Amino acid sequence: MRIIGTLAVAALALAAPASDLAGEGAALAQASGLSQAGFQAYLPQLRAQAQAAGVSQATIASVFSNLQFSPRTVELDRAQPGGTAGSSAIPAFAPYEAKHVSANLIARGQQRYRANLAQLRTIGDRYGVDPSVMIAIWGHETSYGAVTGDFDLLNSLASLAYEGRRRELFTDEFIATLKMMDRGFSRGELKGSWAGATGYPQFLPSVYLRLGADGDGDGRANIWSSQLDALASIANYFDNAGWKHNLTWGFKVNVPSSFSRAGLSSELTSPRCPRVHERHTKWLTAAEWRQRGIMPQAGAWPVADNELVSLLEPDGPGKTAYLLTTNYRTILDYNCSNFYALSVGLLADAVKR
Repeated sequence: MRIIGTLAVAALALAAPASDLAGEGAALAQASGLSQAGFQAYLPQLRAQAQAAGVSQATIASVFSNLQFSPRTVELDRAQPGGTAGSSAIPAFAPYEAKHVSANLIARGQQRYRANLAQLRTIGDRYGVDPSVMIAIWGHETSYGAVTGDFDLLNSLASLAYEGRRRELFTDEFIATLKMMDRGFSRGELKGSWAGATGYPQFLPSVYLRLGADGDGDGRANIWSSQLDALASIANYFDNAGWKHNLTWGFKVNVPSSFSRAGLSSELTSPRCPRVHERHTKWLTAAEWRQRGIMPQAGAWPVADNELVSLLEPDGPGKTAYLLTTNYRTILDYNCSNFYALSVGLLADAVKR
């Protein structure tokens, strides 16, 4: 789920240990002029913002008496790579695909897909989203709930707000977490990545407040222990982001060696993560791609002739290529990475076979 540029720093966040006061993190914080004393001096400002946002006095009193600065969170945030903007070389997709579309993830996804198929179809019908995509997001984000992160969200988000580089963002997420407590969730339940992603779908707290959904019918959207609630919340996210019912995300294609890429560069500039989107071609209809010699590897065209699709060659000419629909862009809305979106689509396809 993205937080900086996209809805998922979860992969990096979950890989890190949650020892908030680790020696290296404390040293980095001290070198930056950050400290527990400075954190405590900042908290009245954060408390006033929470009060102004309507958080209950009971929640404010219980939380602010127990907040601790997390230098480890600050260390992990500052260690984030800046993405591909400063790099001229893009790594091969195959190693990423092997890890995120593994036989183990496919088999476990298929088991969950088949065991919950009736409920998944109900959720899918409600939101117009393919159930296999819900399963694939769940698998990609947290290995079907096995790895969700164990950082205290409130300590981490308050620490990132105090650090100050993106204070407004993390203040909003901190206040959203307080509002989750007002809805009845305990602080002990609100664990996740150091950057605030939480639950099976790794939603940010503000996303949970906006799109958390009840999938099991108990009147509560519990994305930490209810599989169906998590899957319904993912489906609600995709529906809200513009998922088109009964349309594939994309498909592998064969590109002839004589294919000319002249004039196919995208004429649009994405307002978010443009480096990701600029790797796609401009939109053409399926019929226009067929006229240019592009053919699906599976043989039959899975989209109508008038469906607009774009071409992505993640490893360059001569390697596996994909035609992508608008639903692929919806996956990018969840996490703005071509490798992420491709692997989610491929895992979804494998899960429902």
